[in-house]
Amino acid sequence: MRKNFILDTNVLLHDPRSIYAFEDNNVIIPIYVIEEIDQFKRDLSELGRNARMVARYLDTFRAEGSLKEGVPMPRGGLLRVCFTERDLPLSMADSNLMDNRILAVAIDLMEQEPDTQAVFITKDTNLRIRADALGLIAEDYDTERVEITELYTGFTERLVPKELVDQMYKPGAEVELPDVDTLFPNQLVLLKDETNPSHTAMGRLHGLKNRLVPLLRQSKEGTWGIRPRNMEQAFCLDLLLNDDIKLVTIVGKAGTGKTLLAIAAGLQKVTEENLYQKLLVSRPIFPLGRDIGYLPGSVEEKLNPWMQPIFDNVEFLMNLSRADKKAGRGYHELLDLGLMEIEPLTYIRGRSIPNQFIIVDEAQNLTPHEVKTIITRVGDNTKIILTGDPFQIDNPYVDSTNNGLVHVVNRFKSEKIAAHITMAKGERSALAELAANLL
Repeated sequence: MRKNFILDTNVLLHDPRSIYAFEDNNVIIPIYVIEEIDQFKRDLSELGRNARMVARYLDTFRAEGSLKEGVPMPRGGLLRVCFTERDLPLSMADSNLMDNRILAVAIDLMEQEPDTQAVFITKDTNLRIRADALGLIAEDYDTERVEITELYTGFTERLVPKELVDQMYKPGAEVELPDVDTLFPNQLVLLKDETNPSHTAMGRLHGLKNRLVPLLRQSKEGTWGIRPRNMEQAFCLDLLLNDDIKLVTIVGKAGTGKTLLAIAAGLQKVTEENLYQKLLVSRPIFPLGRDIGYLPGSVEEKLNPWMQPIFDNVEFLMNLSRADKKAGRGYHELLDLGLMEIEPLTYIRGRSIPNQFIIVDEAQNLTPHEVKTIITRVGDNTKIILTGDPFQIDNPYVDSTNNGLVHVVNRFKSEKIAAHITMAKGERSALAELAANLL
């Protein structure tokens, strides 16, 4: 049964292609939505870009027919632009006149076309509540929403015969699992002996061979002096050090070692193995709590407060003594040698970045469009790591289910050059682990 979907302004600004997301149903855009979108068209932000894209889409449809009568869409249904002279009851009105008019269009359609169900689509929670109070069906818009508890973890366990577990410890081992079709490329697997569950082996489904291979062996010195403290960290380092995997996403709560392991692997590949020209590290600029205002100095000096967590990790890896620090040694040595670079994401558009090991920390604060912009900058022989905790988001325009990090995990889980790991066990300190679990 065909429905009428009435779209709010924030839906179109969030995803301009939402016009095409309703299969063979009718899409209704109140004219007041277009008035609101017009206010954003000169912005240089993502909102401005989306506003201009919406205008181009609607102008294309206008050239094909009357938007008032309805223009056929590719999958069926009609696209219409409607207005109304109806006023909402004073008891339901508020100071936002545009919201009232948009709601009035939806109610008009519900009454004028009773045989076609009217559904109001908005990302505004309060507007959905008001619409429901007026007897209107209201829903959120999120075409790819995946609850964070259902997010792909990148890891699984399998009970197998003892022979398969033993086989994983042989040089050049490649194990063929009976249910390999249920696994994703580069998914990490813990094999457990059916008769003795404490007898285990860790492996990864090879993206090209479609067989389980053992994790990369760590040297005695570890990765830039770092050795994994638990199984998750061992899995994580395997993905970070594997040169065939060009995109790695790491999700985990505070203290699991996401950033430290990524930086250690990057420094290993840049300084020890010389596989990349430099380590490029970046973080989105979103303050926790009230911002302290403008910062003086050059770009590097402005970035220092935001990048201090990165510098702390680098100096920890450098294992500097108190005397070393007094002598002026620190992370800046790597910067001066050109082995590491700190880059604000603001200036990344238009660049092509070859032969580098890129780490984007706190990627949960990025929108899907911003993450797309970053990943499409990757050039030949570049590896990119996205790390973050979807439960600690400072960006007011994304949440735990629609941020850029989770979006990449969902989209790339079936790709052979990408891998993901979710880390749950904290190793920072007993107090940090307790706080992450209790607070």
